[in-house]
Amino acid sequence: MQIALYEPEIPPNTGTIARLCAASTTRLNLIEPLGFSLDDKYLKRAGLDYWPHVDKRIWPSWAAFLAGRDPGRLVFTSARQGVAYHRFSFRADDIIVLGPETRGLPPEVLHDAQDLIRIPIWGKVRSVNLANAAAVLLYEAYRQTGELDLREGQPAAP
Repeated sequence: MQIALYEPEIPPNTGTIARLCAASTTRLNLIEPLGFSLDDKYLKRAGLDYWPHVDKRIWPSWAAFLAGRDPGRLVFTSARQGVAYHRFSFRADDIIVLGPETRGLPPEVLHDAQDLIRIPIWGKVRSVNLANAAAVLLYEAYRQTGELDLREGQPAAP
């Protein structure tokens, strides 16, 4: 399982997702351009001292990511389109792709999307916060694939 952030814009969201990835030993793919520097103080604050424990790859473009990524199914996300995530069947090699906070994944990325999921929204908001969405989707994917059961009982890092 992996997370890919396509052109993320808000440093605290990326830092929080990095912390999530460190906690779950999930690879984080950052696809440029980023809306901030990786030295950003807000990014580091949200990720705290976990950055050295994040298995991260930084890609200069969407094309570079597609050409060099690990094998696995790309699972695209949208605020309004696709199958509700709890009705989607995740696989262990999935790469969950989330778009930038202010605009989501662009049509040229979603053009060939075969697997598109969403988090249902009932209230009067445009979308769920990116870091919250990443956590909901990642842990549901791990639950479905049995990864949570495999890791249950493993000691947490000191």
